[in-house]
Amino acid sequence: MRKLAFDNNKYLELQSKHILERISNFDNKLYLEFGGKLFDDHHASRVLPGFLPDSKLRMLLTLKEQVEIVIAINANDIEQNKVRRDLGITYDDDTLRLIDAFRASDLFVGSVVITHFADQPSARAFSEKLERLGVKVYYHYPIQGYPAQINHIVSEEGFGRNDYIETQKPLIVITAPGPGSGKMATCLSQLYHEHKRNVNAGYAKYETFPIWNLPLKHPVNLAYEAATADLHDINMIDPFHLEAYGKTTVNYNRDVEIFPLLKTMFDKIAGHSPYQSPTDMGVNMAGYAIIDDEAAKEASYNEIIRRYFLTKEDLKKGLADQTMVEKIEIIMSQADISVDDRKCVKACLDKAEATNAPACAIELANGKILTGKTSALLGATAACLLNALKELAGIDENILLITPKIIEPIQSLKVDNLGNSNPRLHTDEVLIALAISATTNPISYQAMQQLSQLSQCEAHSSVILSEVDRNVLRKLKINLTCEPIYQNKKLYHK
Repeated sequence: MRKLAFDNNKYLELQSKHILERISNFDNKLYLEFGGKLFDDHHASRVLPGFLPDSKLRMLLTLKEQVEIVIAINANDIEQNKVRRDLGITYDDDTLRLIDAFRASDLFVGSVVITHFADQPSARAFSEKLERLGVKVYYHYPIQGYPAQINHIVSEEGFGRNDYIETQKPLIVITAPGPGSGKMATCLSQLYHEHKRNVNAGYAKYETFPIWNLPLKHPVNLAYEAATADLHDINMIDPFHLEAYGKTTVNYNRDVEIFPLLKTMFDKIAGHSPYQSPTDMGVNMAGYAIIDDEAAKEASYNEIIRRYFLTKEDLKKGLADQTMVEKIEIIMSQADISVDDRKCVKACLDKAEATNAPACAIELANGKILTGKTSALLGATAACLLNALKELAGIDENILLITPKIIEPIQSLKVDNLGNSNPRLHTDEVLIALAISATTNPISYQAMQQLSQLSQCEAHSSVILSEVDRNVLRKLKINLTCEPIYQNKKLYHK
C-alpha cells in the first residue's frame, strides 16, 4: 500500500490559524496571492501522499465567512487560447469552471480581473460574456517599465490607472487558472488603491512549493523544480532571510530576484515594508504536516521521473524545448535516480518488444505489475486496464470480462457507421462495454467495483496515447507516462 507522508488534518488546522494571525497584522484586510492549484492540486497530492487535492479549498472553507475570491486572468492568455495542460481546457473556460466550483463550495466569488488588458478582441468578448453571466469584471493595464521603474509603477500613471477592485471581505484570495496571470501585480495594485483610501491593507503569498523549511535539495523541492521546468524556476536559499534572521530557508529565484523591488514598493505604498524577506511574505505550513519524510522522498522521486517522461513527450509534440529536458535530467542526477526506478517502464517495454506492438503496464498499489498487449479487439491500454481489474478482483486472468459478442457490434459501429479506421476499443469504450456486461455477468460486475482501486497507480505506455485514453486514465487518477513515440507515421495525431 502507498505510505502516507502527510497529515492533512494537521495541515488544515495550522494553515487556517496562521492566515488568521496574518490578517490581524493589518486593518482586517489581507490580499492573499494563491500560487498553484487551489482545489485540484494533484502535484502536491502525488509528492505528499495524504495531501488531498482540494486541501487548500478545505482550508478556505474553515474561513469562508471571511473569504472573497478574485480570479485574475491575463488578456494575452485569452487571446492566445492558452490551455491548462492537466485539464485540456483554455484559461477562459477554466475561469468559468473555477467560478462554478467555488460557488458550489459556498465560497463568494466577488469578481474577475482581466490583467494586461489592451482591448484585445478575445479578452473584450470574454469580458462581455462574464458580465452577461452576472460576473463583475475589472481591468488592469500593462504598466511600462514593470517591475523596475518603481516611481512610475507606484503612481497614478501606473497602478493608479488600474480599476480599483471593490471587495467586501477581510481575506481576499487572488487566484488564477495558471501561472503568468498577474496575481502579484493585482495584489500590489490593490494595496496602492487601499492606501489611497486610508486602509492599511496587507499582502501575503500562499505557495505550497518549494517548501521553505525543507532542505534546498530535498526531493520534494526538487520535484517542484521538475514540475516548473517550463518556467525556468530554480530553488535557492533565501539570502534576505539569512541576512535578517540568520536562518536558512528555501524560496525560488523569481521571488528572490523581485523582492528588493517589492520591498521598495511596500515602502513607497505604505511608508514601510512589513517583510524583510520573501520567506516572510509566505504563509505556507505544509512542511510542518509531513509525518513520514521517507515516504515523501519516494513519492517525489516518482514524480521527477514522471515529469521527465512528460517533458520528453512534449518535446516530441513541439510543446517543449531540449533545455527543459536537460534541466530535469540534471534534477534526476541530483536525486540519484533514473527511469529504471519507474518499474512499470521496463515491464511495458519488455511486453512491447515481445509482441512487436504497442503495450502498456500498470503498477498496482501492492507493487504488482500487470501488462496489456495490442490485439484485434482491444488497444493495449484497454487490455491492461481489464487485466488490472481482474487482478484486483481476484479473477482468473483467462476469464473474459467482456464477450466478443459485445465488442464486435461496437467495432462495427465505429468502422461502418462512424468512419473510424481503428476498430480496436479505446479505454472509454471498453469501460462502457464492461458496464454493459456487468448488468448480466456477476464477474464483470465484480471487476467494475475495483475501478476506485486504480487511483494513484502508476502506468506506462510504449507509445503516445490518444487524448481519449489519456482523459480516461486521468479521471481514474492513474499516473500515466508514455514513451515519446507515435504509434504511426502520420503527421496529424489529434
